[in-house]
Amino acid sequence: MYKVVILILSLVCGVRVGKAVEALPETTVASSFQLYQELGLRGEVNFPAFEQALKGFSRYASGQDRLLVLIDYTKPSTEKRFYILDLLQKKLLLSTYVAHGRGSGDNYAVAFSNRPGSYQSSLGFFRTGVTYMGKNGYSLFLDGLEKGINDKARERAIVVHGANYADPAVLKGQQRLGRSLGCPALPPDISKQVIDTIKGGVLLYIYGLNKA
Repeated sequence: MYKVVILILSLVCGVRVGKAVEALPETTVASSFQLYQELGLRGEVNFPAFEQALKGFSRYASGQDRLLVLIDYTKPSTEKRFYILDLLQKKLLLSTYVAHGRGSGDNYAVAFSNRPGSYQSSLGFFRTGVTYMGKNGYSLFLDGLEKGINDKARERAIVVHGANYADPAVLKGQQRLGRSLGCPALPPDISKQVIDTIKGGVLLYIYGLNKA
């Protein structure tokens, strides 16, 4: 799968494979948009979120990475904002709803934190870990990759899991999804499928604007 990383590095970074990526050139917007179009994301995924996810993928990806999970918390909870992208096949595999932390906001997530007890979502890049059965059922560990931004994910028990409050059916009775304690909680009818697709080391990026 090394060709996935080679593709991203050549499109986004403009550097030779094997060279450390210290900084990304300003000329990456055009190449990022090219891949955005090839993936058929127009009208589904916001380009700024995709562009940032792609830059980070080029920084954190290993030779085996082909999937990229993107959560765009600039969108309201009433819209689909959880995406699984296959960068090798250039396909959007899945899009669904996802809840944010109760400390991050109501319909929109506007405040983010790495602090235990904040009940806020965290931004940045994570790697998915192993699955387990917890109080929220079938769940997936996340390991934050960015020091001071999300590296306390395990300590905070920030995991992917299903929750009834993340089911879009709740939108019929209220103007937003329910909220978690900081976890990216998914609709229960699709959570197992999602977890089984992204478990075991997939890169996951949470995009948002911290307005607090």
